[in-house]
Amino acid sequence: MKLKSLVIAGVSALALGVTGAASVGAQTFKFAFQADAQSLDPHALFETFTIGMLANVYEPLVAYDGEMKKVPRLATGWEIVSPTKWRFKLRQGVKFQNGNAFTADDVLFTWERMGSEGSDLKAVAAQIKNIIIIDDFTIEIETPVPNPILLNDLTGMFIMDKEWSVANNATEASSPKDAGRDGAFATLNANGTGPFMVESRQPDVKTVMVRYDDHWNKDIATNVTRVEFTPIKQAATRVAALLSGQLDLVYPVPVQDWNRLNSAPGVRALTGPEARTIFLGMDQIRDELLYSSVKGKNPFKDVRVRKAFAAAIDLEAIKKAIMRGAATPSGLMWAPQIEGFEASANTPYKYDPEMSKKLLTEAGYGDGFTVTMDCPNNRYVNDEKICQAVAGMLAKVGVKIDLLAQPKSKYFAKVMAQGGYDTSFYLLGWTPGTMDAYNVFSFLLACRPEGSKTGAFNFGGYCNERIDELAQIIVSETDVAKRQAAINEGAKILKDEVGYLPLHQQPLSWGIRDGVSVAQRADNVLDWRNVVMP
Repeated sequence: MKLKSLVIAGVSALALGVTGAASVGAQTFKFAFQADAQSLDPHALFETFTIGMLANVYEPLVAYDGEMKKVPRLATGWEIVSPTKWRFKLRQGVKFQNGNAFTADDVLFTWERMGSEGSDLKAVAAQIKNIIIIDDFTIEIETPVPNPILLNDLTGMFIMDKEWSVANNATEASSPKDAGRDGAFATLNANGTGPFMVESRQPDVKTVMVRYDDHWNKDIATNVTRVEFTPIKQAATRVAALLSGQLDLVYPVPVQDWNRLNSAPGVRALTGPEARTIFLGMDQIRDELLYSSVKGKNPFKDVRVRKAFAAAIDLEAIKKAIMRGAATPSGLMWAPQIEGFEASANTPYKYDPEMSKKLLTEAGYGDGFTVTMDCPNNRYVNDEKICQAVAGMLAKVGVKIDLLAQPKSKYFAKVMAQGGYDTSFYLLGWTPGTMDAYNVFSFLLACRPEGSKTGAFNFGGYCNERIDELAQIIVSETDVAKRQAAINEGAKILKDEVGYLPLHQQPLSWGIRDGVSVAQRADNVLDWRNVVMP
């Protein structure tokens, strides 16, 4: 039996012996994920795999390295001029992949584009009040209030070429469902400053990227000159392709396959803790659920029903039977790796099916009811199996679940704003892109009134005005203790109201060929800059 990979602070950096199918000096990297990136537009969808893959093509001012430390990228340095103003020096000599020069104009344009109607990053754009151009390579960023995590926010701000965007009618972000339509050029075409550029793309079939020879950084670790990515939905097919030597890396792999990979020649499982929380959300905003046997009212507006659902779900059983012991049951909506996590607040809801039945009876649903549950089947580790398990547990207390499990492209198109938040009950996973709890408050907990730039992933419309007030403290308070107190207060309100149903932090679960070196980041992003082939 092989030794498991060493994981330190959520990061695994492997440098393994050279075996396997590829020859020494190979520079083509072949990998598979369970679904495709949803768009080439870097502002279209704030979804980890999509933005993670595009991070190899586009670059922000500040980025995370392989150990999740913030490092300069298109900015070379910064200083705080006042509590609400930061000055950034931009990297000179950088060119986009079409040869256009990168300047301050592109930063201003990108920020404005991120706030456009089709953007999924409006909440990130809203953290900036104004960008002032001092000269071609100096800008000042003004924030509405003092922002202690501005650098974290900027890691998701992928810079686009203003000239290219204007020339191709791509000045506004386009959602993935708009691919191929007029004005959606950036969904199928890309032009960044990153070390890899798109050679060919067949959505849901194959994407090929090649090294951008004029990339400004000649010192990145990778020796890869060509990347071939294939989305493979079936886990068994992905694992078989790795075992046969057709692929260098696949993810996720079923946790039940870890021993199999560690026992096979030339490959191994690459595992570690992921900063992603898997949870259930409920429609709490409509007066009548879209998909339920209950007519004329919304049972999820009654806290007793939400508490009943929480008490009906056995997190330890899901951990043991579905996740093979590899998940960590959660009472918070953010993981231990996230700034603002406090262990004392992380106690999960108690499993108590008898209490669940009692609460349902008190709420007037002693005979149960039916509700449709939306679930992706190719996005998270064992996502559909988790939903099936939850459905079985709820059935025991009288709630019948009609499970609608779909590929993530259809799932997100249905449940997100572009689909009209077309869901009554759903499963979702979340890793804060900023690695800070405020991101959860902004994207998942914030009320979403008409025209709001926050609450973009609050599909169920949960709303508490005090949590919104606390979010403003969290985003502006520079005193660490006071900021943590606001986070803790928000967490308690959310738990008392059962605004969401946290399930667990899922594990990082990759399979890799011996001899391939990567950095396994806690946010589950595969940065090709760190991939070294034997």
